[in-house]
Amino acid sequence: MKKQIYILASLLLVSGIGFAQKKNLKRVNKLFEIRAYKDAAEIYETKERNQEVLQNLADSYYYNTSLQKAIKTYRELFVEYGDSIDIEYHFRYAQALKGVKDYKEADKHLSRYYNKSVNTSAFIENTDKTTPHTFKLKQIENQNSSSDFGLSFYGENKVAFASARNSENPSYSWNNLPYLDLYSATLTNDNILEDIVPFSDAINTSTHESNAVFTKNGKTMYFNRTNTTRKKTDEQRIAHIKIYKAELVDGNWTNVSALPFTSNAYSTEHPALSKDEKTLYFASDMPGTIGSFDIYKVAINDDGTYGEPENLGPTINTKHREQFPFISEFNVLYFSSIGHQGYGGLDVFRSNKVNNTFDKPVNLGSSINSNLDDFAYVVREKDNKGYVSSNRTGYDRLFGFGREENPLTKYQVEGIVQDLNSKELLAGSLVTLFDESDTVIQDTIVGDDAHYIFKIEPNKKYKVRGTRKAYIPQDVEFSTDSKGKVQHNIYLSLESFADAEERVKENEKGDVQVELDKIYFDFDKSNIREDAAVTLQVLVDLMKKYPSMEVEVSAHTDARGPDQYNLDLSKRRAASTLEYLVSQGIDRARLKSIGYGEMQPLNECVKEGICDDEAYDINRRCEFTILN
Repeated sequence: MKKQIYILASLLLVSGIGFAQKKNLKRVNKLFEIRAYKDAAEIYETKERNQEVLQNLADSYYYNTSLQKAIKTYRELFVEYGDSIDIEYHFRYAQALKGVKDYKEADKHLSRYYNKSVNTSAFIENTDKTTPHTFKLKQIENQNSSSDFGLSFYGENKVAFASARNSENPSYSWNNLPYLDLYSATLTNDNILEDIVPFSDAINTSTHESNAVFTKNGKTMYFNRTNTTRKKTDEQRIAHIKIYKAELVDGNWTNVSALPFTSNAYSTEHPALSKDEKTLYFASDMPGTIGSFDIYKVAINDDGTYGEPENLGPTINTKHREQFPFISEFNVLYFSSIGHQGYGGLDVFRSNKVNNTFDKPVNLGSSINSNLDDFAYVVREKDNKGYVSSNRTGYDRLFGFGREENPLTKYQVEGIVQDLNSKELLAGSLVTLFDESDTVIQDTIVGDDAHYIFKIEPNKKYKVRGTRKAYIPQDVEFSTDSKGKVQHNIYLSLESFADAEERVKENEKGDVQVELDKIYFDFDKSNIREDAAVTLQVLVDLMKKYPSMEVEVSAHTDARGPDQYNLDLSKRRAASTLEYLVSQGIDRARLKSIGYGEMQPLNECVKEGICDDEAYDINRRCEFTILN
């Protein structure tokens, strides 16, 4: 009886502990749900480490940029639970790894996530050669604040930005920093913010305000403001963000109102105005988005009303975050994305507007993008100066930049591949770029236009080679310097072996062959006779003249005699011919031998007893087909 009571008591105790654990877990999950990641992480660390706890703990560290802790926890999660983990955790784990520049390990998880090979190191190397500009960043000195971002142009000499410097504001549960307010300031030539003044209470409230953008006359402002109430969405209770408009009347900001396409059910944020101020670009997670946040545009009508928001589509937007759009005076769209391939976290991209459509985005490269978040990019194109925000130092910081044209994009070699004699464009030809040590740098198969282009670097020596089956390869060497010619137009004019050499002919089947006098073998023999050696010397000389030429040696018999006997004999004769060519100094790798027996006759003598000896002799032959 005592034993039964003890067992019952133990069950009640375990049940009570399990209930308490579940209850406590519910509380911390609530913190996670409202994105209080710092507090949530501290409590998750005290809990039993099941799959749910590890997932939420790893995400809490990830979203709060505690990347080493996130990596350690994600690793534990994958070791313990493996294939049962949702694929999205592979993406976040990879981003955390990229945040500490562990690209090799990150690529393993991204390759699994995208179900295709990902090579971040190769992407970085290529991007630095192709991105349009290089940037020189300088952090803007701004005392009395640990978090500032989203610097924007405000009139001729002023700027506006968001800051968490107001310690009287309540703390934001995500990172325990004060809620953001908007400020105006003067930025000196030495990149120091002076005369920092908060916008009025009509703009700044007890919640977040950020990302202000102004019309050219300074009379209208669009900005972000977070709702004071949370809306339950997809099992999470979120305070959504709206875009507001304010007007400057008699020196005061007034008439503050949310734009009509905003909602309590989703966020609209990061407004940006086109040069003619007739289009507003913004980010949103409204219904119909491709990913968590997409870039949209909406028309601003002459009467002050707004059109229907339009998603910029899959060229710009991915299944992940695209945010912080900016449209320049040249109609270039700049935005930040974690979905397009990058260096880690949010990267800044650009997309040109061509025929009223934005083209494929280009990463701005390692001189501005880091392994963490880089965002809120704005630029005055004509001055080649602007601002960007980044958390690469651990907190959001403001940076000013100057930019120059990327010298590596100036250096290129391009041209077309054509037939030397007919001038026909040779689609399908291979063009290869070598460095001075004869190492292959790049290669490409040209398309229907026979055009090729390679990016190259200054102060280097290169060689371009054009190759094509049955054509003589052409090599062209050239060099670059830092001041002289940077674009090289090299037309590769390839001559076919058939045009260059009388003995090379194309047959009816399209095979290109070296025509030699007939090679004779003794009856039932495969060794090379003296007269055959004299004939083969023509081929030896030709292959030495053209070191790239590759040849298939094929031997054929007539139909007289058993099939298998003829096949074996032809194989021996082809192999013997190949060995003779090797003995004369031809690289074995350039040769191939094959015996066809009686399977490829040139006439109708396909069986024994139907032709005279002369007709059968036509089918007894060796052929030398150019493979390359």
